[in-house]
Amino acid sequence: MKRVTGIGGIFFKAKDAPSLQAWYKRHLGIDVQSWGGAAFTWADAEGKPVAGTTVWSIGSQEGDHFAPSSAPFMVNYRVEDLHALVKVLNEEGCNVLEKIDESEYGKFAWVIDPEGNKVELWQPPQGQ
Repeated sequence: MKRVTGIGGIFFKAKDAPSLQAWYKRHLGIDVQSWGGAAFTWADAEGKPVAGTTVWSIGSQEGDHFAPSSAPFMVNYRVEDLHALVKVLNEEGCNVLEKIDESEYGKFAWVIDPEGNKVELWQPPQGQ
């Protein structure tokens, strides 16, 4: 079974999210949108778009989306079969959070790594 197949997103908190978003836009040319991030479309070797995107986002330190982790970041990893991977991670003794979300955006689950970082696992909807 394949486990992680790519990075779906990188999310991090900032003390002053609008200022940091503006810095990345100005100095690194990231097209930061009004929701606080950008979506990078995947491309093949010739530069032609292929199915998939990686989201990059800066948010406020407010909120508990990263909880129970106190880390200022969270990485979202793409997976092929979320339920099978969660089952295996539980069998291996990993700290898997009980909640699994399923929506039009795909299936999501979370695991806490040995250093307390929250890791998001994402099975995109079919065709993405």
